[in-house]
Amino acid sequence: MPLINVHLRRGTTPEYRSNVSAAIHKAMVDVLKIPHDDQFHVFHEVTPDNFHMQPVVFGLPRSERTMFIQLSFNQRTAEQKNELFRAIVDNLRLLAGVPQEDVMLMVLETARENWWAAGRVVNPETGYDARMTDVPAEN
Repeated sequence: MPLINVHLRRGTTPEYRSNVSAAIHKAMVDVLKIPHDDQFHVFHEVTPDNFHMQPVVFGLPRSERTMFIQLSFNQRTAEQKNELFRAIVDNLRLLAGVPQEDVMLMVLETARENWWAAGRVVNPETGYDARMTDVPAEN
């Protein structure tokens, strides 16, 4: 049951936010094999005076469209997270026209027992949603 928070400057359209959400969700389904209906994305649009960032970060110019995406989910391997990062960036470029320089990603891993939702069925052996056919290996 991942929870995604997307922080960006105020002024985007509903269509743009929908495309960003679709890009992230597609990557989560493709890479982490989460169920298609397991989508919780919260957009936080802030005024420019509340979004402070240097115009060049890590040696790359960043535009006013830069977004910060925080992904919260159970532990995954470094390889899975790197694959997810690549898929999100590629999908954002293809589905929402976001250049990779304008994407900042961060994973906040939580223990499986810290998640609950009515109707969710957890496989007691893996701790993951019982509908997931390809669960991550234990660390």
